[in-house]
Amino acid sequence: MTNYDQPIIDITNYIYNHPLDPSTPTTKSALSAARTSLLDALGCAIQTVSSSAEARNLIGPVVQGTHVPDGFRLPGTRYRLDPVKGAFDMGVLIRYLDFNDAMWGKEWGHPSDNIAAILSVSDWLSRTTKTNKHTGPPLTLQTLLIAITKAYEIQGIHQLHNAFNAHGIDHVILVKLASAAICAWLLGLSQTQAMATISHVWMDGHPSRVYRSGSNTIPRKGWAAGDACMRAVHLALLVRAGQVGAGGALSAVPYGFLERTFGKQGFVMERFGEWAVQNVLFKVMPVEGHGIAGVEAALVQGSRTRERGLSVEEDIVRIEVRATAAADVIINKKGVLRNAADRDHCIQYVIAVALLKGSAPEVGDYADGSYWATSAVVDSLRERIEVRVDEGLTRDYLDLEKRSIGAGVTVYLRDGSVLDEVLLEYPIGHVRNPATGDAVREKFGRNMRGVFSDDEIEGILEAVKMDNLRISDFLDLFARDAPESRL
Repeated sequence: MTNYDQPIIDITNYIYNHPLDPSTPTTKSALSAARTSLLDALGCAIQTVSSSAEARNLIGPVVQGTHVPDGFRLPGTRYRLDPVKGAFDMGVLIRYLDFNDAMWGKEWGHPSDNIAAILSVSDWLSRTTKTNKHTGPPLTLQTLLIAITKAYEIQGIHQLHNAFNAHGIDHVILVKLASAAICAWLLGLSQTQAMATISHVWMDGHPSRVYRSGSNTIPRKGWAAGDACMRAVHLALLVRAGQVGAGGALSAVPYGFLERTFGKQGFVMERFGEWAVQNVLFKVMPVEGHGIAGVEAALVQGSRTRERGLSVEEDIVRIEVRATAAADVIINKKGVLRNAADRDHCIQYVIAVALLKGSAPEVGDYADGSYWATSAVVDSLRERIEVRVDEGLTRDYLDLEKRSIGAGVTVYLRDGSVLDEVLLEYPIGHVRNPATGDAVREKFGRNMRGVFSDDEIEGILEAVKMDNLRISDFLDLFARDAPESRL
């Protein structure tokens, strides 16, 4: 029998031997949070399919016209897909517009990316149980919520204390890890098979962060999570087909993941529980998470400027943004911005647009050829914005008791006066901001209305409360039968 590395055993034990009891207050709260995360991710997917021609070009069967009986029903479309391509496409729809939830720590990422793999596999299994015996957990909404909770936890706990970015590795490695492990459970694989699946994750090649960084930021960052989900499902299916794992995928010398890539010290970990799903940042605006507080603060400063009868464009000579080290690394950019992905990862751009518009940036504001993307005024204002790393904000960002994701904005005016700093530590979308719940609900309705009527949305909101509802019946509510097209 293969002896697997302890981190592989720990994840497997958590999935298979750590039951979540919905009758306990802690689990009840976690599953409620998972329900919100599910709806938020689905809303993001619907907004993407209804508004992004770029994303629509990436979805659908690889060979046009391919029919998959009882395949995964991709929300907002008429596509029925195999679970591997379905995981990719759902990942694209959830992530492409950079609007899904986020989590931070020494690593940064988006736990809702995992929902793509979970939905694709569970919906496909739910539709095929009439012809294939299912040996995994019941294919109900409650199982779906448990799967989401555990996937968030696996990714989130790894993120807290382990900086994969310091090794040049993109955070979607953790999407592949969590999704592969959960999909093994959903498929009804044994614990030994689950460990084999996880070992294959660590043996894979892993994406570089280059496509999220500086002048190399490109739209791949919008489908990288879908790619990770696709690979996760594929690995689980390969193990189901009989492939074995490698026990020392992490620890082997000289070719294990730790020795070759991450460092001999291994991972710093905490016990898995139900924490992560209850501590995400919901994006109520399509802005990279570390920039949201800066945008909110800038909107206040813009109002102050106008209240004085002054012009944002003409009378602001300098803007100082006090931010975390993570914000500095990820979204502090000068110079030419080459595409929408580059713009939505530039704090100077999102603040400049917010100041000039008097409202938060929207998805269309990043597009090539859009008013703001081609504005010389935006470029001029961007050059006046300086980002300064603040040790206190960075410390509070990493402090598990505070978990702030703050930024402060100070405005210097042409007449020599200064608008005192506006500091936002818990922007809307943060679990500690009392306005978050209403804002997330409003966001879901707003995103869904691009495709669905108010009555259909209300039906979905009622259905998601039904723990015993089959996953396939729930996903049917999101189907659309418009002709297939690649716009």
